Amino acid sequence: MKPVDDTTAARSAPAATGLDAWRESYERTPERDALFTTLSGDPIAPLYTPEDMGPDAEERIGLPGQFPYTRGVYPSMYRGRLWTMRQFAGFGTAEETNERFRYLLAHGQTGLSTAFDMPSLMGHDSDAALSLGEVGREGVAIDTVEDMETLFSGIPLRDVSVSMTVNAPAAIMLAFYVVAAERQGVERHDLAGTIQTDILKEYIAQKEWCFPVEPAMRLVTDMVEWCTTEMPRWHPISISGYHIREAGATAAQELAFTLKNGFTYVERAIERGVDVDAFAPRLSFFFNAQIDFFEEIAKYRAARRIWARELRETYGAKNPKSWLMRFHTQTAGVSLTAQQPLNNVVRTAIEALAGVLGGTQSLHTNSYDEALALPTEEAVRVALRTQQIIAGETGVTNTADPLGGSYFVEALTDRMEQQARRYFRRIDELGGMVEAVRTGFPQREIADASYVLQHEIDSGRRPVVGVNCHRDEDEVPMEILRIDEALERKQLDRLAAAKAKRDDGAAETALATLRQAAVDEQNLMPHLIEAARASATEGEIVEALQEVYGHYRETPVF
Repeated sequence: MKPVDDTTAARSAPAATGLDAWRESYERTPERDALFTTLSGDPIAPLYTPEDMGPDAEERIGLPGQFPYTRGVYPSMYRGRLWTMRQFAGFGTAEETNERFRYLLAHGQTGLSTAFDMPSLMGHDSDAALSLGEVGREGVAIDTVEDMETLFSGIPLRDVSVSMTVNAPAAIMLAFYVVAAERQGVERHDLAGTIQTDILKEYIAQKEWCFPVEPAMRLVTDMVEWCTTEMPRWHPISISGYHIREAGATAAQELAFTLKNGFTYVERAIERGVDVDAFAPRLSFFFNAQIDFFEEIAKYRAARRIWARELRETYGAKNPKSWLMRFHTQTAGVSLTAQQPLNNVVRTAIEALAGVLGGTQSLHTNSYDEALALPTEEAVRVALRTQQIIAGETGVTNTADPLGGSYFVEALTDRMEQQARRYFRRIDELGGMVEAVRTGFPQREIADASYVLQHEIDSGRRPVVGVNCHRDEDEVPMEILRIDEALERKQLDRLAAAKAKRDDGAAETALATLRQAAVDEQNLMPHLIEAARASATEGEIVEALQEVYGHYRETPVF
C-alpha cells in the first residue's frame, strides 16, 4: 500500500475552527511589550467568551430595575431621565461661590454641589491660627449660619437639589443649612439633597476629622435618625469611595471598603432602633471614575448587586427601594496631569462615559486645569459641556445598560464582586470596619496598592501621556485661577461682624446645652440647630463637643 505523504494527510485532516482556531492564530502572533492588566493590576485575558460567564449568569445579570440591579436601578434608565449634572463649586467667601452657582445654573447645570475650604472641613473657624493662608483657597469658607444664607442667596432652596461635600462637621453644616432655609421661608421637610457625612472614609483616606472614631460614629447615627423623621427628601450620608480611590486604592479596594463602611452605618442605625426601611432608601453613594474604562463600569455594576443582596438578605430590608444603590460619580482628580493639561479634557470625557455606561445617577466632570489650581469659568464650562455632549450626541442614553451581556464586562463584574467579598471576610475577622480602621488595615492596603501603581508609572511601564511618554518640552504655561488674598481678610471681617451683632449670652447658652446633651448621649441635631440659630460658629461648636469627646490622633501606617 502506498504511504500517504504529509501534505496529503494535512489536507485530509479537519481544519481547526472557532475558538481552537483563534487560539492557534493568537499563539503565533507576537504581543506588544505592554501591561495587559487593569489599572488595579489584575490580568486581562486576550479574549472573553461565554465560558467566562460562569453558571447562573442570567440570574446574576438580571434586568434594569429588577433585583439584583446589576444592569441599573431603574427600568428605563436614561430613556426616562438623564443623570443630574452636578458640578462641584466653591472658593473664596460665600459671595464668590454664590456667583459661581448662579453661573452654573445659567449654563444648564441641574444640581448644586458645594466644596468647602480646608478650615471648614477640619472644623476650624477662619480666624483660627491653623486656618492662616487656607481660608477660601480650596473651597468656600463657611463659619456661621449667616455665611450659609449668603451662599444660597437668591437660589430657591425649595426647588434646587443641593449636595455638600463635608464629613467630620457635617451635622453642623446641615444645621446651618436648615436654619438658612428657614430664613428663606423653606421648611426642612421640603429640602432635597445630600450631605456626605462619611466619617469612616476620612479615617481611611482623606484625613479630615474633628473627634475620635466612636463619638464621630454616634454623631453620624444622630443625623440618620433625625433626618429619617425630619427631612424625608434628604440623603444624610453619601457613602464615599471617591477619596479612597484618590488615596491610591484599587478598584476592588474602593468597592470593598466603601460598601463595608455603608454596611457599618446601616448596622449602627439598626442598633439605634431605626427601622432599616425607614432610612436605607435615602442612603446614597459616591464613586470615583478612573481612567480604566471597563474596570470602572464593572465596579459600578458589582456595587449595585452586592448592596441589593446584602440589604435584602443580611439586613432584612423589605422595601425594594432599600435595595437600590443610587450613586454620584466624579471623574478622577488623581488622573489629571499638570503637564499638557488639555489632555485632561479627553481623560475626563472617557471617565465620564464610564460613569454613564455604569449607570450613575449624578455626575461631576473635572475641569482640565484642576491639577494646577481651582478651575476657571472656561474650564468649568468645558467640563459641563462634556456631560451635555455625552447625553445629547453619543447615543449611549438610548438603551439601558448597553454593555450588559458583554463577556468581558460580565467577567470583570463577577471578579470585582469576588474580590470585594474576600475583603469583607477579612474585615469581619478583624472585628468589623471600625476596628479595622483603628488598627490601620484599609490604610495599609491602600498604601501598598498606591506604591505599586506609582512604581509602574515612574518606571514607564504604565504610560501617562505627557508625563512619562509623549512629553512636550517647550510647553507654554496656562492661565489659571488665582484666589485673591484679600478674600481671606474679607472672610475674617465677615466673621468678626457676625460675632459682634449676635447675642453672646444666647450663643453661650446654646453651646452649654449642646455640651450637656453630648454628655447625656442625646441626639445632637436639635441642639446643633439651636446653636446655629444663636449664631454660634462652626469652630465654637466643634470645640464645645471636643470638651466632651476629646481629640483624635492617627497611628501612621507604612
